[in-house]
Amino acid sequence: MQYKVGIGYDIHRLIEGRPLFLGAVKIPYIKGLLGYSDGDVLIHALCDALLGALALGDIGELFPDTDPEYRGIASSRLLGIVKELLDKSGYKINNLDVIIIAQEPTLAPFKKQIKEKLCALLGIEQDVLNIKAKTNEGLGAVGHLEAIACYAMVSLAKGG
Repeated sequence: MQYKVGIGYDIHRLIEGRPLFLGAVKIPYIKGLLGYSDGDVLIHALCDALLGALALGDIGELFPDTDPEYRGIASSRLLGIVKELLDKSGYKINNLDVIIIAQEPTLAPFKKQIKEKLCALLGIEQDVLNIKAKTNEGLGAVGHLEAIACYAMVSLAKGG
């Protein structure tokens, strides 16, 4: 077996007047995430983790915010393109671990729905993906309700 590992990180500013998407799930909240796309930090971190494991750069290189094709695009579509690259590589997702860092809203009620959505988008079983939701204990931009951040780590396997 051959293995590869990738890590991804993203943070976006919270603003009024935009919907909040996390893991392609619309979360009811008074603010949404600012971004060239829909601002889904979870999917962006996940894309970066997958691209890193495949040594294919990062989400900003693949989907630049200077390209009008990606303006306002659903991040789930970006993940679909990254998934095609993964499929072409011959590697499969062995394990995926995600940490969403948000002071608000409380994400526990949405974790199951996010997990189901991401597993469907990636074509993986639910025991391959773990999602954790944390606050920032009132510290920094996340703790002051100015942003939401996310880390994702993926291990890929091929052969055997």
